[in-house]
Amino acid sequence: MKAVAIYPGSREVKLIDAPEPRLAGSADVRLRILDVGICGSDRELCAFKYGTPPAGSDHLVIGHESLGEVVEVGSGVSRLRVGDLVVPMVRRPCPHAACLACSADRQDFCFTGDYTERGIKERHGFMTEYVVDDERFMNVVPRALRDVGVLVEPLTIAEKALAQIQVVQQRLPWACPAPAGTRGAGCHRAVVLGAGPVGILGAMALVADGYETFVYSRGGGDSPRARVVAAIGATFLDAERVAPADLPQRVGAIDVVYEATGVSALAFDVLPLLGTNGVFVFTGVPGRAPAPRQIDTDGLMRNLVLQNQVVLGSVNASRADFEAAIRDLTTFKERWPDTLAALITGRFSIDAFAGQLLAPPADAIKNVIALS
Repeated sequence: MKAVAIYPGSREVKLIDAPEPRLAGSADVRLRILDVGICGSDRELCAFKYGTPPAGSDHLVIGHESLGEVVEVGSGVSRLRVGDLVVPMVRRPCPHAACLACSADRQDFCFTGDYTERGIKERHGFMTEYVVDDERFMNVVPRALRDVGVLVEPLTIAEKALAQIQVVQQRLPWACPAPAGTRGAGCHRAVVLGAGPVGILGAMALVADGYETFVYSRGGGDSPRARVVAAIGATFLDAERVAPADLPQRVGAIDVVYEATGVSALAFDVLPLLGTNGVFVFTGVPGRAPAPRQIDTDGLMRNLVLQNQVVLGSVNASRADFEAAIRDLTTFKERWPDTLAALITGRFSIDAFAGQLLAPPADAIKNVIALS
């Protein structure tokens, strides 16, 4: 079967012929992979910034945003049936019994760092035709989400961030009157940094939760990304026309900043603008800057203390986050069907991997390798 793999030793990215996997245990399921989303992490893997093959292998099959269809189940499988659509989780627990997080199936908070991740760290990923995996890591997706189900995994980033904000803000009288069905954010303002897939999906989740939402990104007001932002009821702020320092004037008091760019210079320009009792969430992982950058550490510390602010980082996701993403994606499809579909800007065969991974088009929001 076809698969896209990186070879860190020789720094090559190849379309390979891999053996089809077979069930090895009673809890195994065999998936026919339908769609694999391409993200910045995949391109960084192909640039060999990170990526670790499984033990004994000289290559790593990449791809971690996936949608598959169950085609075979082991004798001990109880939750899944042939024909189910599923999105597999990415991170897998470490082997240490002393890691309370992994022992509680919260490997997204692994204490040891010895977790593995499909398509990233020591486990082959999903950019291939068939995969065998354990039932416990599968999340069933309604058939109605067949065309957009590949967006579940990137949406989990926002779902985890929103869940953490809600937990953190239990420290104060945070809730306010909100529309039915939201999580009580009805009078708060959020700024999303970046209008890539993670940023736009985060904006959708924030709007659905009742936040007055602003998306700060490059691109004119008539760009495809700006039109998507407007269509969901958020406000697009062009970073080429609005300086970071002007955000409070345009937005008002900023209760939440959801960073989705991985650009540390921008993030630390915006962090001092966070409002009283606000939460700043980092989701991007920046590369190494060419030179150190000076920041006003005294001012940041003063704000954090005197304004009761919180800064947190969020990476990977738990089963609860995947389930929340599936529920919210269903809501998004009901509320913004055309806009949600427009996030997937292109579907390409696996043979066209190089054009998407090595020289990606600049105007794409989310491109997908479609295997079926």
